Amino acid sequence: MASVVHVNNTNGNTMGSPRKRARTEIEPKVTVILGAQWGDEGKGKVVDMLATDADVVCRCQGGNNAGHTVVANGIEYDFHLLPSGIISPKCTSVIGNGVVIHLPGLFDELEKNINKGLNNWENRLVISDRAHLVFDFHQQVDGFQEQEKSQKGQKLGTTKKGIGPTYSSKATRNGIRIGDLLGDFTQFSDKFQALAAMYQRMFPDLIVDVDAELARYQKYAEKVRPYVKETVYYLDKCIKDGKKILVEGANAAMLDIDFGTYPYVTSSNCSVGGVCTGLGIPPTRIGEVIGVVKAYTTRVGDGPFPTELLDEIGDQLQQRGHEIGVTTKRKRRCGWLDLFLLKYTNMVNGYTALCLTKLDILDTLPEIKLGIGYSLRGERIEYFPSNIADLSSVKVEYITMPGWLTCTEEVREFIDLPENAKRYVEKVEEILKVPVKWIGVGKGRESIITIH
Repeated sequence: MASVVHVNNTNGNTMGSPRKRARTEIEPKVTVILGAQWGDEGKGKVVDMLATDADVVCRCQGGNNAGHTVVANGIEYDFHLLPSGIISPKCTSVIGNGVVIHLPGLFDELEKNINKGLNNWENRLVISDRAHLVFDFHQQVDGFQEQEKSQKGQKLGTTKKGIGPTYSSKATRNGIRIGDLLGDFTQFSDKFQALAAMYQRMFPDLIVDVDAELARYQKYAEKVRPYVKETVYYLDKCIKDGKKILVEGANAAMLDIDFGTYPYVTSSNCSVGGVCTGLGIPPTRIGEVIGVVKAYTTRVGDGPFPTELLDEIGDQLQQRGHEIGVTTKRKRRCGWLDLFLLKYTNMVNGYTALCLTKLDILDTLPEIKLGIGYSLRGERIEYFPSNIADLSSVKVEYITMPGWLTCTEEVREFIDLPENAKRYVEKVEEILKVPVKWIGVGKGRESIITIH
């Protein structure tokens, strides 16, 4: 019979006794704001509203293909790379490692917004040294690739901002980061020339004046240097110091490269996972996930759109909603609110609350439809189709609700909304099983109704 030996540990306790566990203090959670449809939902306005009580606002992915409009004190600001919180005087804005940065575009954007009244931003802008650089030749390549696809009838509707080619360079490990620019300039020059030469072999019509570009970037290196930090440590310290942090997602869930309507998507993860990889924030630090939902649906560019309205109602939504892309200046396609689609993006992102924007644009409609289900080849489906051909073939099941035919633009309390408008909001909550916490009924931050 085997003998049993009890071994004492260094503290004199027998093995198996309770261990002393490290004490963990409860740290504040990061709040994430994400587009829940195909973009242009009004995320910038929501970020601007919440940034008044935040210490840090971060961008985690995308580039200047994004376009966020904020109206503050009657002034309309357009942001493409800058986090929308930059106009809040006590808020630091962080451009994270997951963002791709076109430096000429960044400084042009700063100048335009300074001319509109943006001030005291110099000590409130932080840029990750791990963020990848978008060069002008990336933008040329973007145009060439789109032209090739267009000739084959496969046009994607890219913004031609060079975002896809830059993420491609990043994935093939020959991309160039901000930190490279600020390091040994000889090494930066070698990397730049090698990358440009690679693209010139692929696209013989590509023109790059290497010497002129290197001279320009030598100046940009000194211009951007004061704002660059190692942001993983910086944000971790902010969290541990009790700072209130907002993350502003660019683009939207249905443009996510993994979960969106591929290939009609952007080149980054614009769902909640992109927050962790684009900033170095662990999942356990994420608290609220706010989905921003337009009260109808829009998208820019090509790709399937099940609830699209190709009639006078679609035209009316486009005109009343001023649906013109901030970045592309193209008209947005418009359709009914698709709750089946929103159920899908909620599966991916786990919204804890919703902000329903542009409710006022529906004020003039006698009837309003809500898409609540899809059928494919005659059978109702429970999943959102991954295949573009299938998504283009679905039939949408609608419910019809009465409109309110009353102007809501001056309403500031939920109780004062027309009864049918309240029912519309409540139906969205009922079907999605996510509370609507804010409702937008106009352009400015003052036109957001908070539901207590």
